[in-house]
Amino acid sequence: MSDPVGDPTGIRLDDRAVRVLAHPLRSRLLSSLRVDGPSTATELAGRLQTNTGATSYHLRALESVGLVADTGEGVGKRRLWRAATDSHSWAESDFADDPDARAALDWLQRDYLRQFAARAERWHGEAAAWPAEWVDVLGQSDAVVTVTPAQAAALRDELSAVLARYRSLGDGDPDARRILVFRHASPLDTER
Repeated sequence: MSDPVGDPTGIRLDDRAVRVLAHPLRSRLLSSLRVDGPSTATELAGRLQTNTGATSYHLRALESVGLVADTGEGVGKRRLWRAATDSHSWAESDFADDPDARAALDWLQRDYLRQFAARAERWHGEAAAWPAEWVDVLGQSDAVVTVTPAQAAALRDELSAVLARYRSLGDGDPDARRILVFRHASPLDTER
């Protein structure tokens, strides 16, 4: 994340932020800044295999909605960018009456699923080369629970609290590694 020390910060996306973030390069830029830390537009362009002009343009768009920020540490045109928050969220119902925002959110959610699937596939292919102590504790699992909407919200909040406690627990430990924990919940049946 952009700030490995301190409390995690989050932002709730509004319709404008959803529209800005729902772009392939912008989504990748924000993810890179959160995972790899502060970078210049040139460094990001090299990492994401794009050009510096496009990278700079899209960083400014992300800055306009509070998702990235200039660190103030750059020199001249060599601005150093960081993720302004550790995470973002939204409520589906915020966009119920806005077809454009709904379309942007749909694209964004599908992009996140593609990114998750690619990371999971990559881990599956590389796991055999890792020590057993890591392979045994990482990977996939699933659980079925029967809950009301209020209970599902409580479950989400409890899982978020657990993740917040573990966020920097291993800082400074040479055996610690950053891991991605992906939470997805969906109904087993499609009937309401």
